[in-house]
Amino acid sequence: MELGLHVADFTWPNGPQHLAKDLTRIAVAAEDAGFTMLSVMDHVWQIAVVGPPERDMLEAYTALGYLAGRTSRIKLLAWVTAVVYREPGLLAKAATTLDVLSEGRAWLGIGAAWNEEESRGLGLPFPSTKERFERLEEALQICLQMWSEDEGPYQGTHYQLARTLNSPQPLSTPHPPILIGGGGEKKTLRMVAQYAQACNLFPSPDLPHKLDVLREHCANLGRDYDEIKKTVMMRLDPGAQGEKVDELLGQLQELAALGISHVHGNVANAVSIRPLELLGERVVPEIAKFEN
Repeated sequence: MELGLHVADFTWPNGPQHLAKDLTRIAVAAEDAGFTMLSVMDHVWQIAVVGPPERDMLEAYTALGYLAGRTSRIKLLAWVTAVVYREPGLLAKAATTLDVLSEGRAWLGIGAAWNEEESRGLGLPFPSTKERFERLEEALQICLQMWSEDEGPYQGTHYQLARTLNSPQPLSTPHPPILIGGGGEKKTLRMVAQYAQACNLFPSPDLPHKLDVLREHCANLGRDYDEIKKTVMMRLDPGAQGEKVDELLGQLQELAALGISHVHGNVANAVSIRPLELLGERVVPEIAKFEN
Protein backbone atom coordinates (compact mmCIF):
# COMPACT_ATOMS: atom_id res chain seq x y z
CA MET A 1 0.00 0.00 0.00
CA GLU A 2 1.06 3.58 -0.71
CA LEU A 3 0.18 7.01 0.68
CA GLY A 4 -0.66 10.15 -1.26
CA LEU A 5 -0.92 13.73 -0.04
CA HIS A 6 -3.91 15.91 -0.91
CA VAL A 7 -3.39 19.65 -0.42
CA ALA A 8 -6.89 21.02 0.09
CA ASP A 9 -6.22 24.33 1.82
CA PHE A 10 -3.72 27.09 1.06
CA THR A 11 -4.59 29.45 3.92
CA TRP A 12 -1.43 29.19 5.98
CA PRO A 13 -0.01 31.34 8.79
CA ASN A 14 2.62 33.01 6.62
CA GLY A 15 0.03 34.37 4.19
CA PRO A 16 -0.11 34.51 0.37
CA GLN A 17 3.25 36.27 0.12
CA HIS A 18 4.94 33.09 1.40
CA LEU A 19 2.50 30.59 -0.10
CA ALA A 20 4.88 29.48 -2.86
CA LYS A 21 7.66 28.71 -0.39
CA ASP A 22 5.30 26.94 2.00
CA LEU A 23 3.85 24.83 -0.81
CA THR A 24 7.35 23.92 -1.92
CA ARG A 25 8.30 22.82 1.60
CA ILE A 26 5.20 20.64 1.84
CA ALA A 27 5.77 19.02 -1.57
CA VAL A 28 9.44 18.31 -0.94
CA ALA A 29 8.72 16.93 2.54
CA ALA A 30 6.01 14.64 1.15
CA GLU A 31 8.33 13.35 -1.54
CA ASP A 32 11.14 12.79 0.97
CA ALA A 33 8.73 11.01 3.32
CA GLY A 34 7.84 8.44 0.65
CA PHE A 35 4.43 9.68 -0.45
CA THR A 36 3.91 8.46 -4.01
CA MET A 37 1.27 10.96 -5.18
CA LEU A 38 0.59 14.66 -4.60
CA SER A 39 -2.68 16.31 -5.53
CA VAL A 40 -4.56 19.58 -5.35
CA MET A 41 -8.29 20.18 -5.66
CA ASP A 42 -9.81 21.47 -8.86
CA HIS A 43 -11.80 24.21 -7.18
CA VAL A 44 -11.65 27.96 -7.55
CA TRP A 45 -13.25 28.68 -4.17
CA GLN A 46 -12.67 26.78 -0.96
CA ILE A 47 -15.24 24.03 -0.32
CA ALA A 48 -17.53 24.04 2.70
CA VAL A 49 -16.12 20.92 4.39
CA VAL A 50 -12.72 22.67 4.62
CA GLY A 51 -13.73 26.27 5.27
CA PRO A 52 -15.54 29.33 3.94
CA PRO A 53 -15.26 30.13 0.22
CA GLU A 54 -13.10 33.18 0.94
CA ARG A 55 -10.12 31.08 2.06
CA ASP A 56 -7.13 30.95 -0.28
CA MET A 57 -7.48 28.64 -3.28
CA LEU A 58 -5.15 28.12 -6.25
CA GLU A 59 -6.07 27.09 -9.78
CA ALA A 60 -5.23 23.41 -10.07
CA TYR A 61 -3.19 23.04 -13.25
CA THR A 62 -1.15 26.18 -12.67
CA ALA A 63 -0.32 24.87 -9.18
CA LEU A 64 0.57 21.44 -10.55
CA GLY A 65 2.90 22.98 -13.12
CA TYR A 66 4.65 24.83 -10.30
CA LEU A 67 4.91 21.61 -8.26
CA ALA A 68 6.40 19.78 -11.24
CA GLY A 69 9.33 22.17 -11.09
CA ARG A 70 9.79 21.73 -7.34
CA THR A 71 9.72 17.91 -7.16
CA SER A 72 11.39 15.06 -9.01
CA ARG A 73 9.71 11.74 -8.19
CA ILE A 74 6.20 12.15 -6.83
CA LYS A 75 3.21 11.70 -9.16
CA LEU A 76 1.08 14.80 -9.74
CA LEU A 77 -2.63 15.23 -10.37
CA ALA A 78 -5.79 17.18 -9.72
CA TRP A 79 -8.02 15.22 -7.34
CA VAL A 80 -10.22 15.53 -9.32
CA THR A 81 -10.58 17.71 -12.41
CA ALA A 82 -14.08 19.12 -12.87
CA VAL A 83 -14.85 18.05 -16.41
CA VAL A 84 -16.95 21.09 -17.31
CA TYR A 85 -14.36 23.67 -16.22
CA ARG A 86 -12.21 23.13 -19.33
CA GLU A 87 -12.88 22.02 -22.87
CA PRO A 88 -11.60 18.44 -23.22
CA GLY A 89 -9.10 19.26 -25.96
CA LEU A 90 -7.51 21.87 -23.71
CA LEU A 91 -7.63 19.54 -20.71
CA ALA A 92 -5.81 16.82 -22.65
CA LYS A 93 -3.22 19.41 -23.66
CA ALA A 94 -2.82 20.61 -20.05
CA ALA A 95 -2.35 17.07 -18.73
CA THR A 96 0.10 16.33 -21.54
CA THR A 97 2.08 19.48 -20.76
CA LEU A 98 2.22 18.53 -17.09
CA ASP A 99 3.40 15.05 -18.02
CA VAL A 100 6.14 16.29 -20.36
CA LEU A 101 7.43 18.97 -18.00
CA SER A 102 7.35 16.62 -14.99
CA GLU A 103 9.19 13.98 -17.06
CA GLY A 104 6.35 11.47 -17.00
CA ARG A 105 4.78 12.04 -13.58
CA ALA A 106 1.28 13.25 -14.46
CA TRP A 107 -2.02 11.52 -13.84
CA LEU A 108 -5.42 12.70 -15.02
CA GLY A 109 -7.83 12.72 -12.12
CA ILE A 110 -11.29 13.58 -13.37
CA GLY A 111 -14.93 13.64 -12.32
CA ALA A 112 -18.32 15.05 -13.26
CA ALA A 113 -18.01 18.21 -11.07
CA TRP A 114 -20.39 19.14 -8.26
CA ASN A 115 -19.79 22.66 -6.92
CA GLU A 116 -22.56 24.73 -8.43
CA GLU A 117 -21.90 27.72 -6.16
CA GLU A 118 -18.38 28.39 -7.40
CA SER A 119 -19.38 27.63 -10.97
CA ARG A 120 -22.17 30.17 -10.95
CA GLY A 121 -19.98 32.61 -9.06
CA LEU A 122 -17.23 32.70 -11.68
CA GLY A 123 -19.38 32.01 -14.70
CA LEU A 124 -18.14 28.47 -15.28
CA PRO A 125 -20.39 25.98 -17.08
CA PHE A 126 -22.57 23.85 -14.83
CA PRO A 127 -25.16 21.90 -16.81
CA SER A 128 -27.49 19.24 -15.40
CA THR A 129 -26.14 16.14 -13.68
CA LYS A 130 -27.12 14.02 -16.67
CA GLU A 131 -25.27 16.29 -19.08
CA ARG A 132 -22.18 16.51 -16.87
CA PHE A 133 -21.86 12.73 -16.90
CA GLU A 134 -22.35 12.66 -20.67
CA ARG A 135 -19.62 15.25 -21.00
CA LEU A 136 -17.38 13.24 -18.67
CA GLU A 137 -17.58 10.20 -20.91
CA GLU A 138 -16.95 12.23 -24.06
CA ALA A 139 -13.99 13.97 -22.39
CA LEU A 140 -12.48 10.59 -21.52
CA GLN A 141 -12.87 9.46 -25.11
CA ILE A 142 -11.30 12.68 -26.40
CA CYS A 143 -8.31 12.45 -24.07
CA LEU A 144 -7.67 8.85 -25.03
CA GLN A 145 -7.94 9.71 -28.72
CA MET A 146 -5.55 12.63 -28.33
CA TRP A 147 -3.12 10.31 -26.52
CA SER A 148 -3.13 7.89 -29.44
CA GLU A 149 -1.94 7.91 -33.04
CA ASP A 150 -5.44 8.89 -34.20
CA GLU A 151 -5.52 12.63 -34.86
CA GLY A 152 -8.76 12.50 -36.79
CA PRO A 153 -11.95 14.32 -35.88
CA TYR A 154 -14.13 13.57 -32.89
CA GLN A 155 -17.88 13.93 -33.17
CA GLY A 156 -19.82 13.67 -29.93
CA THR A 157 -23.12 14.97 -28.65
CA HIS A 158 -21.49 17.79 -26.68
CA TYR A 159 -18.03 18.13 -28.20
CA GLN A 160 -16.85 18.29 -31.81
CA LEU A 161 -13.14 18.42 -32.59
CA ALA A 162 -12.00 18.83 -36.17
CA ARG A 163 -8.51 17.41 -35.58
CA THR A 164 -7.30 15.79 -32.36
CA LEU A 165 -3.64 16.67 -32.91
CA ASN A 166 -1.55 16.56 -29.73
CA SER A 167 2.14 17.30 -30.12
CA PRO A 168 4.21 16.46 -28.19
CA GLN A 169 2.62 13.32 -26.90
CA PRO A 170 2.89 12.46 -23.18
CA LEU A 171 5.98 10.74 -21.88
CA SER A 172 3.90 8.34 -19.76
CA THR A 173 3.10 5.20 -21.70
CA PRO A 174 0.68 4.44 -23.11
CA HIS A 175 -0.67 7.71 -21.64
CA PRO A 176 -1.01 9.45 -18.26
CA PRO A 177 -3.03 7.11 -16.04
CA ILE A 178 -6.65 8.11 -15.58
CA LEU A 179 -8.30 8.17 -12.16
CA ILE A 180 -12.06 8.71 -12.05
CA GLY A 181 -13.44 10.02 -8.78
CA GLY A 182 -16.81 8.97 -7.43
CA GLY A 183 -18.77 5.90 -6.46
CA GLY A 184 -21.88 6.15 -8.62
CA GLU A 185 -22.76 2.58 -9.40
CA LYS A 186 -24.45 2.90 -12.79
CA LYS A 187 -22.30 5.53 -14.49
CA THR A 188 -19.09 6.36 -12.63
CA LEU A 189 -17.92 2.86 -11.79
CA ARG A 190 -18.88 1.64 -15.26
CA MET A 191 -16.67 4.39 -16.74
CA VAL A 192 -13.85 3.35 -14.40
CA ALA A 193 -14.09 -0.17 -15.76
CA GLN A 194 -14.23 1.05 -19.35
CA TYR A 195 -11.68 3.88 -19.43
CA ALA A 196 -9.63 4.29 -16.24
CA GLN A 197 -6.58 2.91 -14.52
CA ALA A 198 -7.78 3.86 -11.03
CA CYS A 199 -10.93 4.57 -9.06
CA ASN A 200 -11.36 6.71 -5.96
CA LEU A 201 -13.78 5.78 -3.20
CA PHE A 202 -14.29 6.57 0.48
CA PRO A 203 -13.82 4.32 3.54
CA SER A 204 -17.55 4.10 4.25
CA PRO A 205 -19.45 0.95 5.27
CA ASP A 206 -20.53 0.40 1.67
CA LEU A 207 -16.96 0.28 0.33
CA PRO A 208 -16.99 -3.53 -0.14
CA HIS A 209 -20.24 -3.21 -2.08
CA LYS A 210 -18.80 -0.46 -4.31
CA LEU A 211 -15.83 -2.71 -5.11
CA ASP A 212 -18.20 -5.56 -5.95
CA VAL A 213 -20.09 -3.26 -8.32
CA LEU A 214 -16.81 -2.30 -10.01
CA ARG A 215 -15.90 -5.98 -10.29
CA GLU A 216 -19.24 -6.68 -11.98
CA HIS A 217 -18.76 -3.84 -14.47
CA CYS A 218 -15.31 -5.20 -15.29
CA ALA A 219 -16.74 -8.65 -15.90
CA ASN A 220 -19.43 -7.24 -18.19
CA LEU A 221 -16.87 -5.26 -20.19
CA GLY A 222 -14.19 -7.95 -20.30
CA ARG A 223 -11.81 -5.84 -18.20
CA ASP A 224 -9.39 -7.33 -15.69
CA TYR A 225 -10.54 -6.01 -12.30
CA ASP A 226 -7.02 -6.40 -10.91
CA GLU A 227 -5.67 -3.94 -13.51
CA ILE A 228 -7.51 -1.10 -11.79
CA LYS A 229 -5.80 0.66 -8.89
CA LYS A 230 -8.22 1.02 -5.99
CA THR A 231 -7.75 4.22 -4.04
CA VAL A 232 -9.48 5.68 -1.01
CA MET A 233 -9.59 9.30 0.12
CA MET A 234 -9.43 9.84 3.89
CA ARG A 235 -7.84 12.08 6.49
CA LEU A 236 -4.28 11.07 7.40
CA ASP A 237 -3.66 12.05 11.02
CA PRO A 238 -0.65 10.62 12.88
CA GLY A 239 -1.27 12.86 15.89
CA ALA A 240 0.95 15.70 17.01
CA GLN A 241 3.44 13.32 18.59
CA GLY A 242 2.56 10.18 16.65
CA GLU A 243 0.01 9.04 19.22
CA LYS A 244 -2.53 8.16 16.51
CA VAL A 245 -0.19 6.12 14.33
CA ASP A 246 -1.33 2.72 15.58
CA GLU A 247 -4.98 3.60 15.05
CA LEU A 248 -4.21 4.83 11.53
CA LEU A 249 -2.24 1.69 10.72
CA GLY A 250 -5.20 -0.42 11.82
CA GLN A 251 -7.50 1.47 9.46
CA LEU A 252 -5.04 1.12 6.60
CA GLN A 253 -4.66 -2.61 7.25
CA GLU A 254 -8.43 -3.07 6.97
CA LEU A 255 -8.46 -1.19 3.67
CA ALA A 256 -5.57 -3.24 2.32
CA ALA A 257 -7.53 -6.39 3.11
CA LEU A 258 -10.26 -5.12 0.78
CA GLY A 259 -7.76 -4.60 -2.02
CA ILE A 260 -7.14 -0.88 -1.57
CA SER A 261 -3.58 -0.17 -2.70
CA HIS A 262 -3.41 3.61 -2.31
CA VAL A 263 -4.77 5.85 0.43
CA HIS A 264 -4.81 9.54 -0.34
CA GLY A 265 -5.66 12.36 1.98
CA ASN A 266 -5.28 15.67 3.68
CA VAL A 267 -2.77 15.92 6.53
CA ALA A 268 -3.68 18.39 9.25
CA ASN A 269 -1.06 21.08 9.80
CA ALA A 270 1.05 19.77 6.94
CA VAL A 271 2.61 23.21 6.67
CA SER A 272 4.45 22.50 9.93
CA ILE A 273 6.08 19.52 8.10
CA ARG A 274 6.33 17.34 11.23
CA PRO A 275 3.10 15.37 10.51
CA LEU A 276 4.50 14.47 7.09
CA GLU A 277 7.76 13.33 8.68
CA LEU A 278 5.86 11.19 11.20
CA LEU A 279 3.91 9.51 8.44
CA GLY A 280 7.12 8.91 6.52
CA GLU A 281 8.93 7.49 9.54
CA ARG A 282 6.20 5.33 11.05
CA VAL A 283 3.48 4.67 8.49
CA VAL A 284 4.97 4.51 5.00
CA PRO A 285 7.44 1.69 5.83
CA GLU A 286 4.77 -0.38 7.58
CA ILE A 287 2.08 -0.16 4.90
CA ALA A 288 4.64 -1.07 2.24
CA LYS A 289 4.55 -4.55 3.83
CA PHE A 290 0.77 -4.90 3.50
CA GLU A 291 -0.54 -7.39 0.99
CA ASN A 292 -3.56 -6.26 -1.00
